[in-house]
Amino acid sequence: MRAESLEFLRTLVNTPSPVGHETRGLRVWRDYAAQFADETFSDAYGNCVAVLNRGGGKRLMLAAHADEIAMSVNHVTAEGYIHVRKTGGIDPAITKAQRVTIHARTGPVKGVVGNVAPHLTRGEGDPKPPKIHELFIDIGTASREETLQLVRIGDPITLNDQFELLRGDLAVARAFDNRIGTWSVAETLRLLKPVATQLKWEICAVANVQEEVGLLGARQIAYSLKPDAAIVVDVTHATDYPTVDPRQHGDIRVGKGPTLTHGGCNHVEVLDRLESVAAAKGIPLQHEAMSASSGTDTDVIFWTRGGIPSGLISLPNRYMHSPVEVVSLRDLEYIPELMAAFSLSLEAAEEFKVRI
Repeated sequence: MRAESLEFLRTLVNTPSPVGHETRGLRVWRDYAAQFADETFSDAYGNCVAVLNRGGGKRLMLAAHADEIAMSVNHVTAEGYIHVRKTGGIDPAITKAQRVTIHARTGPVKGVVGNVAPHLTRGEGDPKPPKIHELFIDIGTASREETLQLVRIGDPITLNDQFELLRGDLAVARAFDNRIGTWSVAETLRLLKPVATQLKWEICAVANVQEEVGLLGARQIAYSLKPDAAIVVDVTHATDYPTVDPRQHGDIRVGKGPTLTHGGCNHVEVLDRLESVAAAKGIPLQHEAMSASSGTDTDVIFWTRGGIPSGLISLPNRYMHSPVEVVSLRDLEYIPELMAAFSLSLEAAEEFKVRI
């Protein structure tokens, strides 16, 4: 991977971007994407847009969500311990005994999620997975009053795990879901910038907010931008490790390329075009099926304003919603290459429409 692109990914992943508090990560994204855009802007809730070939015809939206799963301060005990709420799909069982940062208004506050030593639980039978309200954070204070001098109810909390290269082209981080998406749409602009005069559509790269709690930012920005087509980038579950049954979850492997999702919100003609440009560029693809929903922003973008032809590209991700998500950087590089080729393939007057 290009050194500058890798550093952008590292910075983006390591910058906390909890649901509803995405500003720091969005600033990193905007400052990078602005190098390759005609303009950038954001809306009331922080959905951020970078535009290339402004006013150059129909509008293609390349969208990815900027938020990560997190927790928030919910209750402080008399002894100063903090109980939490989850924002998004936090797994309480793997959150115990983790180091965390509380993003307080006065600055970051370090803490640890408490964990009772096994010596003190012997004879109590098999331990049960904790519920979210049973977790508690220790920030080293001795009273409720002391804790509340440092944090407030509602302050967001993220785990402290950082981006690392694991082996070969594999990398590990806590928040590839979905910084890989916002990285991809910005990198697509970088690839398109030198050939922008060949574009026949306007390209809007979007980093949208609050996906993890209801696909909320995508609803807002899709409605206001009114794109003529949309490509969404997110992660998907790799199934190439022990205990995962591909008969139930599909056969998706890290290192075998990004996936296209078929069915429901995914427009047949958009997928056909993605497949054809991938074949022309020698980009390997994997395929997965969906039933009622994709679990991504595609689910709300496609029905906005009477229907926006949409397609979902996903990056295989092992151990999703954990501090040790593992992805292939080569798989990741294919995604902006695919979206750039798709963008260049668009003709001025064409439309994606199911033919009856």
